[in-house]
Amino acid sequence: MCFVNHSHCSIPCEKLTYSECTDLKSYNRVWIPDPEEVWKSAEIAKDYKGDRVLQLLLEDGTELDYPVDPGSLPPLRNPDILVGENDLTALSYLHEPAVLHNLRIRFAESRLIYTYSGIILVAMNPYKQLPIYGDAIIHAYSGQNMGDMDPHIFAVAEEAYKQMARNQSIIVSGESGAGKTVSARYAMRYFATVSKSSSNAHVEDKVLASNPITEAVGNAKTTRNDNSSRFGKYTEISFDERNQIIGANMRTYLLEKSRVVFQSENERNYHIFYQLCASARQSEFRHLKLGSAEEFNYTRMGGNTVIEGVNDRADMVETRKTFTLLGLREDFQMDIFKILAAILHLGNVQIAAVGNERSSVGEGDGHLMVFCELLGLECSKVAQWLCNRKIVTSSETVVKPMTRPQAINARDALAKKIYAHLFNFIVERINQALQFSGKQHTFIGVLDIYGFETFDVNSFEQFCINYANEKLQQQFNLHVFKLEQEEYMREDIPWALIDFYDNQPVIDLIESKMGILELLDEECLLPHGTDENWLQKLYNNFINKNPLFEKPRMSNTSFVIQHFADKVEYKCESFLEKNRDTVHDMLVEVMREGKVCGASGSECCSFRSSLYLLMETLNATTPHYVRCIKPNDEKLPFEFDSKRVVQQLRACGVLETIRISAQSYPSRWTYIEFYSRYGILMTQQELSFSDKKEVCKVVLHRLIQDSNQYQFGKTKIFFRAGQVAYLEKLRLDKLRQGCIVIQKHVRGWLQRKKFLRERQAALVIQQYFRGQRTVRYAWAAIVIQKHCRGYLVRSSAVTGSGADPVHMSHNLVLKMLEEHKAMILQKHTRAWLARRRLQNIRRFVLNIQLTYRVQRLQKRLEDQVGTRMLPQHLLSPTDLLYLHRILSYAVMATPLQDSCCDLRNCHAHLPHSVLESHFQSQKDCYEKEIEALNFKVVHLSQEISRLQKLFREENDINESIRHEVTRLTSENMVWSLSLGPQSWPSSYRHYSGWSKVQFLAVIPVGSLSFSLSAPDLKPRGVVVNMIPGLPAHILFMCVRYADSLNDADMLKSLMNSAINGIKQVVKDHSEDFEMLSFWLSNTCHFLNCLKQYSGEEEFMKHNSLQQNKNCLNNFDLSEYRQILSDVAIRIYHQFIIIMENNIQPMIVPGLLEYESLQGISGLKPTGFRKRSSSIDDTDAYTMTSVLQQLSYFYSTMCQNGLDPELVRQAVKQLFFLIGAVTLNSLFLRKDMCSCRKGMQIRCNISYLEEWLKDKNLINSLAKETLEPLSQAAWLLQVKKTTDSDAEEIYERCSSLSAVQIIKILNSYTPIDDFEKRVTPSFVRKVQALLNNRGDSSQLMLDTKYLFQVTFPFTASPHALEMIQIPSSFKLGFLNRL
Repeated sequence: MCFVNHSHCSIPCEKLTYSECTDLKSYNRVWIPDPEEVWKSAEIAKDYKGDRVLQLLLEDGTELDYPVDPGSLPPLRNPDILVGENDLTALSYLHEPAVLHNLRIRFAESRLIYTYSGIILVAMNPYKQLPIYGDAIIHAYSGQNMGDMDPHIFAVAEEAYKQMARNQSIIVSGESGAGKTVSARYAMRYFATVSKSSSNAHVEDKVLASNPITEAVGNAKTTRNDNSSRFGKYTEISFDERNQIIGANMRTYLLEKSRVVFQSENERNYHIFYQLCASARQSEFRHLKLGSAEEFNYTRMGGNTVIEGVNDRADMVETRKTFTLLGLREDFQMDIFKILAAILHLGNVQIAAVGNERSSVGEGDGHLMVFCELLGLECSKVAQWLCNRKIVTSSETVVKPMTRPQAINARDALAKKIYAHLFNFIVERINQALQFSGKQHTFIGVLDIYGFETFDVNSFEQFCINYANEKLQQQFNLHVFKLEQEEYMREDIPWALIDFYDNQPVIDLIESKMGILELLDEECLLPHGTDENWLQKLYNNFINKNPLFEKPRMSNTSFVIQHFADKVEYKCESFLEKNRDTVHDMLVEVMREGKVCGASGSECCSFRSSLYLLMETLNATTPHYVRCIKPNDEKLPFEFDSKRVVQQLRACGVLETIRISAQSYPSRWTYIEFYSRYGILMTQQELSFSDKKEVCKVVLHRLIQDSNQYQFGKTKIFFRAGQVAYLEKLRLDKLRQGCIVIQKHVRGWLQRKKFLRERQAALVIQQYFRGQRTVRYAWAAIVIQKHCRGYLVRSSAVTGSGADPVHMSHNLVLKMLEEHKAMILQKHTRAWLARRRLQNIRRFVLNIQLTYRVQRLQKRLEDQVGTRMLPQHLLSPTDLLYLHRILSYAVMATPLQDSCCDLRNCHAHLPHSVLESHFQSQKDCYEKEIEALNFKVVHLSQEISRLQKLFREENDINESIRHEVTRLTSENMVWSLSLGPQSWPSSYRHYSGWSKVQFLAVIPVGSLSFSLSAPDLKPRGVVVNMIPGLPAHILFMCVRYADSLNDADMLKSLMNSAINGIKQVVKDHSEDFEMLSFWLSNTCHFLNCLKQYSGEEEFMKHNSLQQNKNCLNNFDLSEYRQILSDVAIRIYHQFIIIMENNIQPMIVPGLLEYESLQGISGLKPTGFRKRSSSIDDTDAYTMTSVLQQLSYFYSTMCQNGLDPELVRQAVKQLFFLIGAVTLNSLFLRKDMCSCRKGMQIRCNISYLEEWLKDKNLINSLAKETLEPLSQAAWLLQVKKTTDSDAEEIYERCSSLSAVQIIKILNSYTPIDDFEKRVTPSFVRKVQALLNNRGDSSQLMLDTKYLFQVTFPFTASPHALEMIQIPSSFKLGFLNRL
């Protein structure tokens, strides 16, 4: 690339040329200079023909003949659709009025304080607290690419944080009151929040704690700012390899020492003095002998010692807290306060004049005595050397008395020296507190430094500040060109000739050999050097020799320098004194006795060396720029003063960036963005091409004939200034033509519909009138027919009246009675038949049941008799009696059932006698069978009694042995647990490699020892082959076994092992969603089993009789239930975190960015220039991705048997996260706040609602958590014009807070010129309606919020004795307990 240097910094506007005049037909608005508003918009009233006068129509309706030069026409105004862009360089017409107007729209109307200008973040001071700096905002920007969200200081901080492979720096500059300190503080807070370390050192808190201390001792109230930094600060935050803060270091520049002894009207000294005076009555400060701030010369000069809304006493408490947080002890703090109090007392020391040549201080001066007492000095020496000075020559030493003004200057110089030394000492101690022992991997430096300054009277401080800004501007220019070069090389775009302003000549004027600074140091070395002599040397060396140096016409004590921003006139008064910064030698000696002051040197030399070190550091880092702008001098919220703003824009380099961008290709769109935006301008043939990149090239060649107006890169199209506005004009014309065609057809359809409706009405009317006569004749015919038919009926009745009417009536009544009786007989007969049929069916079913039970009992009896191993509890007398009753009843019921069946089959064919004989034979046969069975039962009973007797004898012998084996086994297994899996039996260790569950717990239960990590208990295996919660049921069966043995030690060991095992497996698989789901389900099932079988009535209501028999009899496990409940809550929270971490990256791309409604684009390309690190190459998620992830979560939870109520709670939590993340992102993305985007969001919400219906989760209250997002989408779509619209918004948006509603209204961005912006007056109407609401003032929703989880009690329907335990466990006897 070629650079062309200019020695001036004018910002040329984008001018109209004759080739561009055709644009005036549609975009006929221009900017003209205005003395009040700087630039004023006007509309061209008459086509321009190249004349010397341009006929304009101002916005207030005034006509104006504006004289113009045909070669330099007024700058064009951008289309409204391009106004309000996030990045100033994305404007099509790039010039000063366009930049100023864009900032005004964003700040004054949209209430947006941040705007990008290429690599610069422009920050406007709102003079109002805004809810855009909370932790939720920080988390929203964390991990995002720069440009994906609205401009913000957090976006710049995140960009620096992501690029920490190389050291980074954030340069925050601006004039006093612009908000530099706050911006730097927020950047540091961002780093402290996103890089939280796991250690307990709280390094982040210490780094942040350094800010209140440095602000207390280095900030003061000025006429421009209540908390103005009076020094420059570079904070270097150190990070380790994990990008966590490990320490920090601070460097300060050019403290304004003169403020200690002098303040202008309505200004204050440094805050710490007023904090100390406000706390003077506290016991720990009484020895300082202070009073109110009005009592001391150094704190009352400005005339106002109080700042409205500031509590100095409370600030003192905060300052002391931060001292303590940094590890600075109470004695150290008290030493600092002693020195500060001594300075105040020094300022009150009275110096009296003694004649014209002498002065004196009385040794009895109270303030002098307190000063000496606090610093440990000898009062007489201080009094002597305040009024005298020692002059040492080669031959003698002379003590020369000083006049009163000289003595006062000496006193003030001493006060400034002490304070400067104290300030440096405090900074040094802060750095010591922030030191770190580890190795620094990388760092981010935050530079909070004064911007370019010019006042009515500019002195030494302004000269140094502007010199520093010249150096920073040079570094900025070089970095801008470096980034431009990288962008062009990456896109393979040829470089063009670009001229830029190089301020190296100004820097040489100041710092070169025999430059201004060197001449100043040289004059300071002379014994009799004066400001006038130094100024004369400047005149001699530079007037008429350097074009950047001038002598004012009306002054002989000033000089003018042409800086990069503006010309500045400096008064030479006090330059030498401030540069020397010296205290008389004897006063220094006295102070050293009290160990107060250190060495001194040239201020310019010190500042130049520190500035050189700073530039060296910045050049070794990747810089990020924040330019703070003060919108007005009255500190009014959201008031935009165009004069003040444009002055600062020129001074801070923003307009220089715009000028450079305008000379190359400022508008840069990707091929996809261009294709999406301007697809409407493409022909059908062009749209048929498959390669979108080639389509874009063909379309541009057709639309813009001059190929020099654009360049094709690898991924982007580069446009020169004005070309995007031209394309927008073509697009708008095409849309307007399409609208006309649609309107034509709609109006035609409406007219046709109206015509057809009127035609049909006419036909109906005609039919009515034509049919009146026919209707009348037809009605007459009907009347005649009625009378005729009545006559005929009456005639027939008279003809049949020959029979006896009474006899006929009697016969009719008898017939009706017979029919009624027949119906009654039929009713009872049918009822009897139905009852008999029901009884037969019941007998048949009962017979089947009894037969099955008899067969089972007989089989079990035969098995036990054959093996002679019948357990005692299965052969009790009660069981025998029950068995005998069943057999007897079965024998009696079976023949009856068979007989009923036979009777039913033969009912229609056999006579009654045959049926009786058949029944009698069957009865005899069955009686014989009953006798045989009774004999068999008696035989079996005798055999069972004999076996029971033998079993009892053997059981008594082995009882003591069994108890001893149980005790030894339990002790052995507990000992094995303490040694780890290596000590477990080999038969259990081999399970560890089979499943991802690994060893959950080895549970000692008497002679039982097994692992719940057996291969049969893999999550997927369980849900496919076995009942849900099988491990939980097995665990409870073990608990029941221990309860049956009444062994407390065994039960305690079992429960502790199970709980610890669950905790361990959850800890080992804390990132495994399926494993967490599996064990959350089993923990809840286990907890429910402990409740269900606890014996408590409230949990036994749904138990069967058999389940109630399995209740625990000996132990109360309510304590363990509470522990298990806590474990379940921990698992649930981890379970939710895993789901949220998995789905959160999909939410914004899927719900907010993805356009489900094809053909309705809710976005317009922004043209934002992303850094190389901000280019996102990841695949974009869609709404389908979100639904698939939700389905995966749901299916996994269901497969693992999670309780449906817990599933509903988890889904509700996920939907809350989806709504909150989407809404938060919407608040921070102005480009998403459009009507079309509202339609897309509402469509995506409907997909989520359909998913809930499909999964039968509509009653989970998940839909209600999306209500704020749904209302936001509605708010984007609704009309926003009239009072009724405002009232509707107030009524409908009940789930959104007032802050959120106003944010959306202010951020609303039209996609096309057909849409209108929300006017400030309408926003004020809505604001007035919302003022009565008492809702939250927070803008963002808390995405970390967790709904309270409740674990519902659900009784298990599975009987314990029916549960199938895997054979590998060898626990078959558990279900037979």
